[in-house]
Amino acid sequence: MVQTINTAELVELLANQQVDLVDVRDHQEWQSGHIPGSRVIPLEVFRADPDAAISHGSIIVFVCAKGIRSMTAAKLAERFGYANIYNLEGGSKEWASAGLPLVVLERVAA
Repeated sequence: MVQTINTAELVELLANQQVDLVDVRDHQEWQSGHIPGSRVIPLEVFRADPDAAISHGSIIVFVCAKGIRSMTAAKLAERFGYANIYNLEGGSKEWASAGLPLVVLERVAA
C-alpha cells in the first residue's frame, strides 16, 4: 500500500531509517533544487523499467514537485510488488516551503 507522508514525517524517516529517496522529475528540474540525498529517475525512465530503478526490501520515498508524478510512480511500484512505498505530499515545493534545504546544481555550459 502506498503511504503518503508529509515533510516532518520524511525528516524523521530520513533521520532514523535507510531510505531510497527517488525524485521522478526530469534532470533539469532536479538540478534546479532537490532534497539532499535524493536521486533522479525521471518518471518516463521509471515507467520503462521499475525493477532496474529500485530494489525490493528498501524503504522507497517518491518525490516530485507537488506530489502528483511521485504518486504515479509509487502506485506503479506497488503494482510491481514493492512494499514500503511512500509518496511525499506536496513534493519538493512543500519541502522548501517548510524551510528545509534543497540542493541546487549549477548548469555547466556545453
